[in-house]
Amino acid sequence: MADIDLAETIAVARCPGPGWEDIVAADDIAPPSFIAEDRYRYLGSDALDARRYYDPAFFRAEVEKMWPNVWQFAARVEDMPEPGDYVTYENAGRSYLLVRQDDGSIRAFHNVCLHRGRKLKTDSGSADQFVCPFHGFAWNKDGSINNIPCRWDFGHLTDEKLQLPEASVALWGGYIFVRENPDGPTIEEFLAPLPAFFERWKHEECVTVAWVGKVVKANWKITMEAFMESYHAYVTHPQLMPFTGDANAAYHVLGEHVNVNYTPFGTISPHLDQHGLSEQWIVEEFVKYNGRSADNYDPDKDDFNIEVPGGLTARQALGAAMRETSARTFGGDYSGVSESELLDALVYNVFPNFAPWGGFMPNIVYRWRPWPDQDHCLMEVRVIARVPQGQPRPAGVPLHLLGEAENWSDAPELGVLGGVVDQDMTNMELTHDGLKCSKNQRVELGDYQEIRLRHFHQTLDHYLQQQGGDRDD
Repeated sequence: MADIDLAETIAVARCPGPGWEDIVAADDIAPPSFIAEDRYRYLGSDALDARRYYDPAFFRAEVEKMWPNVWQFAARVEDMPEPGDYVTYENAGRSYLLVRQDDGSIRAFHNVCLHRGRKLKTDSGSADQFVCPFHGFAWNKDGSINNIPCRWDFGHLTDEKLQLPEASVALWGGYIFVRENPDGPTIEEFLAPLPAFFERWKHEECVTVAWVGKVVKANWKITMEAFMESYHAYVTHPQLMPFTGDANAAYHVLGEHVNVNYTPFGTISPHLDQHGLSEQWIVEEFVKYNGRSADNYDPDKDDFNIEVPGGLTARQALGAAMRETSARTFGGDYSGVSESELLDALVYNVFPNFAPWGGFMPNIVYRWRPWPDQDHCLMEVRVIARVPQGQPRPAGVPLHLLGEAENWSDAPELGVLGGVVDQDMTNMELTHDGLKCSKNQRVELGDYQEIRLRHFHQTLDHYLQQQGGDRDD
């Protein structure tokens, strides 16, 4: 990936006025240095070819050369806490059966009967063995063959030959990853520097409290890219502008597979005329409309009516309120936690399709998968929250899959976040349609605010340029 690693860091235009570094420097408590440090890298200004979003041949190249060679977020540990618990994970023409073993480990098997090829499972649950509903071939939790009806007719098949094929599995931060090919970087190498950053936020101590998905009529990359920049917020999410520094956001390239967007909350968008707008007004708008934080303020409690003392900013008042709310809700000492880690959108992306938010708030986790082709994808929004101190770790909630006629706002567990995602949907589908009928077939990206998209596509090209395919069908 020399085109990325050797990229020259040059001066690129930023939004006039205070930037991300200025905003966090003015907070009461400074964030960790890795948040405040500018890690932007200029990666060129070339246009993208629109065909990479809809061309079936490009999609086949992704399936053959990229997906088998990357770690894919497949499940959370709370999805399968006990021995025998299993999760089916499907993506890019493969189906995997993740199974919790008796020793607590997790293994991933290809979810296909080795007799006539039927999928063994289409759901998630718990089982002592996996019986094919077609002819009754059965496998144990460890993938070994358990039973063949009329075994006398299969004398040519050994138990070794009937061991279910296996994929690589890795765990980090409470997330379970699968990779089809056995060779490649470890999960820590693949995620770097994310493990060092998230050591402070400990996602392994969280559980899934909401999980909603919907099939979108757009390419998975188009859908994902709608959540990789704050540039669209001014037009698409105008209700967020009173408390969102959209153009003040920071965009950093962190590693071979990782980038991040830091968007400050509790500050007015530079797009708005700020004359006559008070810090108190910013707080009130934040409490009403912020998709991750609004639901943490209980209108029956005093922290819903947050007063901004004279001389303080909305960020300072909101930070103080969130420290109190977090300590009361989850336990622990939040007195030394920065405003940024309690308020801001710290949106990390791990190539190719995994986006966990950082910080101490209940955190959003995005995932996007082709479903099943280049023209559709399954978008999922999880919310994970810390288990309150002294309470047992519960199992995670199941996926709430929305129907075609349902909106994200029809999922009450998402709160006001559902309405925010609904605002993005039309953009995604019409972008997919628009790229197909584009005359010049070019996608032009901003040098700064859309650097994460450029980083993603350069990483994707690295995989696609590898010689030969890796799948053994």
